[in-house]
Amino acid sequence: MKFAALETPSVLILGLGQEGLSSLDFLCRRFPGKRFGVADRAEFDGLSGLAQDRLRAQSGRLRLHLGADYLNSLADYDVVIKSPGIPPSQPAIQRAAAQGKLTSHTALFFSNCPGTIIGITGTKGKSTTAALTHAILRGGGMDARLVGNIGRPPLDIVADTHARTVFVAELSSHQLEGLRQGPHIAVVLNIMPDHLDYYPSFEDYVQAKLNIARFQSAGDYLIYNAESVRLSRAAADSRARTVPFSARRRLDQGCFVASDMIVVRSEAGGEEPLLAVADIPLPGDFNLPNVLAAVATARLLGVGDEPLRGAVRGFEALEHRFERLGPYRGISFYNAPLATVPEVTLAHLAALGPDVQTVLLGGHDRHLDFSELAGRLVGGGIRNLMLFPTSGARIWQAVRARSAAASQPAPQAFFVNSMERAVRLAYAHTAPGKICLHSPASPSFGLFTDYRERGRLFKDWVRRLAGDGHGLETSGPMR
Repeated sequence: MKFAALETPSVLILGLGQEGLSSLDFLCRRFPGKRFGVADRAEFDGLSGLAQDRLRAQSGRLRLHLGADYLNSLADYDVVIKSPGIPPSQPAIQRAAAQGKLTSHTALFFSNCPGTIIGITGTKGKSTTAALTHAILRGGGMDARLVGNIGRPPLDIVADTHARTVFVAELSSHQLEGLRQGPHIAVVLNIMPDHLDYYPSFEDYVQAKLNIARFQSAGDYLIYNAESVRLSRAAADSRARTVPFSARRRLDQGCFVASDMIVVRSEAGGEEPLLAVADIPLPGDFNLPNVLAAVATARLLGVGDEPLRGAVRGFEALEHRFERLGPYRGISFYNAPLATVPEVTLAHLAALGPDVQTVLLGGHDRHLDFSELAGRLVGGGIRNLMLFPTSGARIWQAVRARSAAASQPAPQAFFVNSMERAVRLAYAHTAPGKICLHSPASPSFGLFTDYRERGRLFKDWVRRLAGDGHGLETSGPMR
């Protein structure tokens, strides 16, 4: 939908999170005389302070639909701009979609973007890949803008861009599920079980992710992880030109690792070694596919060798994504609250090796399978588990079952309800020279607002309690 098409019909902004507020601000600027509806399941006092301020500032132009019956308002509007995270399975949303009145912040951006869009998705790694791609393009002299979950909502800045602007957009499954237009370059890193409390099945989640490539044309590109059978099948069905990458094997074309070098191989067969794997500053083998995807993207857009190498070598790990703290009191702490699925926690454990002695786990329960993680936690040198509700209880059940089946002792389990207690226990039970890993294998919602708050609290308590041993908790574990 073009912006001009919003001038006449009645418009409702559904959801007052970051994207919803950005949509509201943009439309109020674009159509200064127009009135809008806004709807959210929270009452006014339950909205964020930022949302309350925005509604007050535009109060003369807004019709409010707040509280439990907020979805009843959809029938009164011609266009509904839905925020990500509001489940499309709700009957009122389905009716609006069937009537053709549903759109989104992302869909409006795609329909009106003046430049080139690089869309990056994956269950894990998309933030790092997007940030690294942005850094490489900027290093190559391009007008690159980072938008989406890791950057600014694109409608915040679209008016100040032009045909040469390259938008690097990190896109979640929620942002992709209703999209009917593909980016010029789509990057799909991986798809593993997640958000199973939101989607009816894993396959529904997969299809939402793959929507990034579904509407691409022959003039577009799909960059994908060739080690995924599912993604390889999707690439075979794509209308776009495909560019595979692999951290495990040489490819006929695409981006891969050979002789400890990152290599780009053209469709014509020419190979170009670009960068030594040893020069990549990001820790962990799990980051290598992210670098390959970013390098493949940059090469498609013509970034030169030296700017590319310089940007990769100078890139720093993003906050809360496997960042090393310390050592404090002889203990190395690693902070990774964005590890919201067990596969990522397993990758962190593999990267750190046998020195991990304590792991902070658990959070919001998305009904994921913890059996493989339990296998790694039993008999692998890990002694202490700090378990947060609610998934911490299920992680412990999986650990106990694995311990019994393997006839091996389980680690000590401490059930905690605050980050302060978890860190106190970690200091008390982790030996100097060993590692404490904060990689929850679950989302942070519940005790914490989000992963950022959780990560900040972990870092704050690690530093606050580092000075001396006074007050460190030594209460006994569960067995």
